[in-house]
Amino acid sequence: MDAPPVKLSELLRHPDDLDKIPALKLEFTRKKAAVDSQLRGGLRDQLETTQAGMNGITDGQKTLQLIRDEMMKIDTLCSESQNMIKDFASINLVSQAHRNFGAVETMVENLQTFNDRLNRVETMLREDEEDKENMPNLLRVHYEITQLRNIRDDAMEQIQRADDPGLQSTLEDYFSRLDDAIDWFDEHVGLVALNMINLLIADNNSLVVRLAIIVEAEEKSDQRVEALQEALKDHKEMATRFQSITDGAKKVRGYKEKFLKAIAVNCEGQFAEVREEFLADPTKLEKLMRWYFNDLNAVKQGMVPLMPKKWKILKTYGDIYHQLMHDFLVGMIDDPESSSANTLEIINWPEKYYKKMRKLGFAESDLKPHVIDNREQELVKDFRQLIIKFLDQWIERIFAQEKKDFADRNVEGSNLDTDEYGYFRTKNLVDMWRMLREQVDAAGNSQRTDVAEGVIDAMFLRLRGRQQSFQNMLEEEAARYESDKEPELEGFQALQDWLIATANDQMACIDDNEDEGRFAYLSSFKQKFEPFVTPQYMERAENEIALLRESYIDLSTWCLSKFASLVIAVDFRAVMPTFFTPKWYETTAMKQMIITIEEYVGDYQQVLHHSLVDIFIQILADELLVQYLMGVRNKGAKFRRTEPFQDKIFNDVATAFEYFRSLPNQDLSADITQTWRVTEDFNALLTAPKEQLPDVFEDFKTKYWDLQITWVEAVLRARDDFERSMLNSVKARAAQIDVVRGPETIMGKIK
Repeated sequence: MDAPPVKLSELLRHPDDLDKIPALKLEFTRKKAAVDSQLRGGLRDQLETTQAGMNGITDGQKTLQLIRDEMMKIDTLCSESQNMIKDFASINLVSQAHRNFGAVETMVENLQTFNDRLNRVETMLREDEEDKENMPNLLRVHYEITQLRNIRDDAMEQIQRADDPGLQSTLEDYFSRLDDAIDWFDEHVGLVALNMINLLIADNNSLVVRLAIIVEAEEKSDQRVEALQEALKDHKEMATRFQSITDGAKKVRGYKEKFLKAIAVNCEGQFAEVREEFLADPTKLEKLMRWYFNDLNAVKQGMVPLMPKKWKILKTYGDIYHQLMHDFLVGMIDDPESSSANTLEIINWPEKYYKKMRKLGFAESDLKPHVIDNREQELVKDFRQLIIKFLDQWIERIFAQEKKDFADRNVEGSNLDTDEYGYFRTKNLVDMWRMLREQVDAAGNSQRTDVAEGVIDAMFLRLRGRQQSFQNMLEEEAARYESDKEPELEGFQALQDWLIATANDQMACIDDNEDEGRFAYLSSFKQKFEPFVTPQYMERAENEIALLRESYIDLSTWCLSKFASLVIAVDFRAVMPTFFTPKWYETTAMKQMIITIEEYVGDYQQVLHHSLVDIFIQILADELLVQYLMGVRNKGAKFRRTEPFQDKIFNDVATAFEYFRSLPNQDLSADITQTWRVTEDFNALLTAPKEQLPDVFEDFKTKYWDLQITWVEAVLRARDDFERSMLNSVKARAAQIDVVRGPETIMGKIK
């Protein structure tokens, strides 16, 4: 889009604005110098291109004149030699008759064997049709079709000289099947040409080489035909004396051009798919373009050694792809369906594009035209970039402080704050959202929707990045305790406090209280930028807001899940390996774990956001159940008929039920106890007679569609009466069951 012209009257509205004249003069002088420099560069390039073209034309004319002179010399020598030989006319007549007889004999033989040869060609084409990935007969088919084409062309040329329309029609009917075979062969060649990259990736170099041989042979044939046609055009009388050199192809077949067109068509198809996805989600441009660089890299690594050097195949691909990349991007900029978000992504694309192309061996100066016609300057505004720069500096500063607070958490209160409800909160969330609102104001003051939208896009991106960075920070620290690298557990409770505080922060971003007129940070942020953007952009922003809202929920849930996994990994580290082993019968491990969970819930339910308390309990209950059932993989786990394992499992589950049924939220209590009833099916697998196991498994699988056969195998192997036939019968039944997929169940988490 072109920037609107600025009128002098708008720049100098007030007397005080006269002080701006020197600065304006410098600015306009700088812009004029930049434009002049671009014009001089463009003119220089154009002159060099024109001069190179003129030199090429001149060289071609010189070469053509040399050929003409040599042919004239040959014609003169031929004429003079006839007078030097006695009875030359008689000898020439006999020789010509001998040649004609030989030609007729060859033609008759060719016509007689034509259909048989064509039948063999069709058989080979049929075989290639059935094996399109390899096409073993491609070269042989090309050779035979070329020979048959030459036979047809020679025959048709001779019948045209005879001027016999009836016989010509007969021959055309006789050769009509050949056209179908040629079309079939061309279809195979086109299919290979369209799939060159896939063939390289599949390491099918043989088919690539065979196609190159065919195209190169046809290219040479076309060059020969074009040279003869040029000679016939200017020296018709002389050319008729050298009729023998016109054996072979009579017309240009254009396989090289078809090959290049196939490259372009394949690339255009890829861009057509990219266009729809790019319109739907502009932020995916770099991901959507991976195929482009992967293709060129495949050509560089795999195709270059397989093609004739004179083709310069990498440059050929690069030129075609670059032109189509240019057409696609310029088309997207001018596309009425394209939003400013698409344009903003395109503006940032050339730098990444040329960097990737340099890695592939393409210099920016060799890629013509510029990928977006040097239109960045008319689309990019320094003001927007300045805002984004300040935005990044603020976010980096805030996150650096958060990392410092997290590292120094081993103090009273874990270096956290509490809000008015007494919930744990990190210290810098308020500052971050205040900074974002200030930057939105700065973008809105530009009075340009493209600037505001660009800044908002950058904010969305950085908000997602902040979530990922925060999660990574917590994940890395939690991994140290999960892997038992902190035997003293220094900072462990503070880490748990931070997980709770981070979960609360996510809810503070999205927990609107419309009844009291209090909106969470994300809703307030949306209300802040909405007046500065277009309705079209706002539709996309709604999707971004929805995605952010979901990601805040996901991160809060992740924090609680990580809390639960830490409880299992650290608090229950000593008891989890004892389940279903001989030591299990001697301990009250489940009672100890339930007491620990009850203490955690009691300690944190007052400082955890009210909407997360039930989720917290649910996650702890699910994680405990998962780890309990995974205990069948413990070293030494064995269920012996002579031992009271059923009573022990019943006692474990009853202990858990006793606590879960005491929960104040009866709906939550019912959900958890229902989930834990999976232990009944677990017990059935352990106690069922061998012949009933397939039925027990089928019933289990019907209830829990995502039940893992590997876990079932571990359960069966833990039985003291395990036999291979038990497992085989269960697997056989599994192959017969048609399971209806549904929402994930607890068994989907047990591997």
